Amino acid sequence: MMDGIEPHWVWIIIGLALAALELVVPGVYLIWLAVAALVTGLLVFISDPPLAIQVISFVSLALIAAYSAKRFLRDRPIVSADPLLNNRAGRLVGETALVTKALDGGTGRVQVGDSEWMARGSDVAVGTRVRITGISGTALTVEPLTLLTGEGTAPLPED
Repeated sequence: MMDGIEPHWVWIIIGLALAALELVVPGVYLIWLAVAALVTGLLVFISDPPLAIQVISFVSLALIAAYSAKRFLRDRPIVSADPLLNNRAGRLVGETALVTKALDGGTGRVQVGDSEWMARGSDVAVGTRVRITGISGTALTVEPLTLLTGEGTAPLPED
């Protein structure tokens, strides 16, 4: 008995504290240390080994849990339901935009929603509608929108 607290409770408290820390500081690492501490607490409750064996048990279980989890998670990568979640420019591909500064010499500015972006593409005048076809660094790659007519295609009229 250590200062009135049973040793298994010390390991269980350490395990719960590590699990709580994993919730606060996510990184999928502390949870395996928490599992090792909780299992060590269970082993200490069952057999009450000396402190040195308890520490060796904790370290061994932590290494086994972390290594096993690494192998398990490597074989099953986490796939996002929305891969463009943090790629704002990537989400704009396929959208239409309005040219606010003429694309002269291949560069200009376009308005998408309530923001303006640098744009690259063929030369077009202010007020022309363009479609965003890609991203080049921080600039959007654009091409003029065209209307289908009886004789072929024609650029959209300016507003």
